[in-house]
Amino acid sequence: MGLRSRSDIMKRVFHVYILTNVSKMLYIGVTNDLERRIYEHKLKLVPGFSAKYNLHRLVYFEAFGHIGDAIAKEKQIKGWLRSKKVALIQSQNPKWLDLAADWFKAPKPATAHGKTMQPTRNHYKTGVILRLSDKDSRRTST
Repeated sequence: MGLRSRSDIMKRVFHVYILTNVSKMLYIGVTNDLERRIYEHKLKLVPGFSAKYNLHRLVYFEAFGHIGDAIAKEKQIKGWLRSKKVALIQSQNPKWLDLAADWFKAPKPATAHGKTMQPTRNHYKTGVILRLSDKDSRRTST
């Protein structure tokens, strides 16, 4: 793999995020791919603190253009008292809703001309190709 140009690096987005569970424990992290990282947390693909304590509900995130800024913010938040972390979450998400609750759900079946269309494959982040289901594509005589 070749070297990345400075402009490619400058276009990247980095996120600081906070996860919680039903007990409202907190996990603070930083990533260069928020969707992928939340997917990993939700499916417990990476062993560790968040998997052990079922921390998978995204309640806060913030974007940065430079990794250094994101890491500095992550360290800053980790240094705060819990009450200040809670205030940060509640300022943006007062009901502590899972901001990624519907990011990874399969889409509802689409319809075309009254016929149900089914996904041929479930693609993560790339969309879905639809086809008529076998039962809908058969012709019937009337």
